[in-house]
Order: sequence, then C-alpha cells, then structure tokens
Amino acid sequence: MKASTDRMMTRIKSVYLYIKKRGSVTTNELVEEFGTTQRTIQRDLNILEYNNLVISPKRGKWMTTNQKINVS
Repeated sequence: MKASTDRMMTRIKSVYLYIKKRGSVTTNELVEEFGTTQRTIQRDLNILEYNNLVISPKRGKWMTTNQKINVS
C-alpha cells in the first residue's frame, strides 16, 4: 500500500473510533479534532457511510451504526 493510502486508512479508522467513543459528533468537531479540511473529513465520512459504518440522522451530525466490525 502507498504511504498516502496508509495515512488515509489510518485517519478513517481514527475518525470512526472517535465517533464511536463520543456517540455523536458534528463535522466541524471532526475537522477540529483531526486538523484537516472539511472536504477531507467529508470524504472520510462518505467512505464510512458507504460501508454502513456511520449515519447522519441530521445534517452535519454523525453517529456509528450497529454494523459489526473487526478493528485491528
């Protein structure tokens, strides 16, 4: 895996674990926590949402689903 891909996957995993720990977060909270742009966080959330790991019940608010995963 390329270094940039590895960094992206690590960040996405961290975003998921952060949301899971907090229960629900806003997009802006994630931007501040991870020090990235809103567009980068949105791409990460889109990947997590596509894989049914997070949902957005309200615009800009995110929470994890009950999807079972194995985080290693």
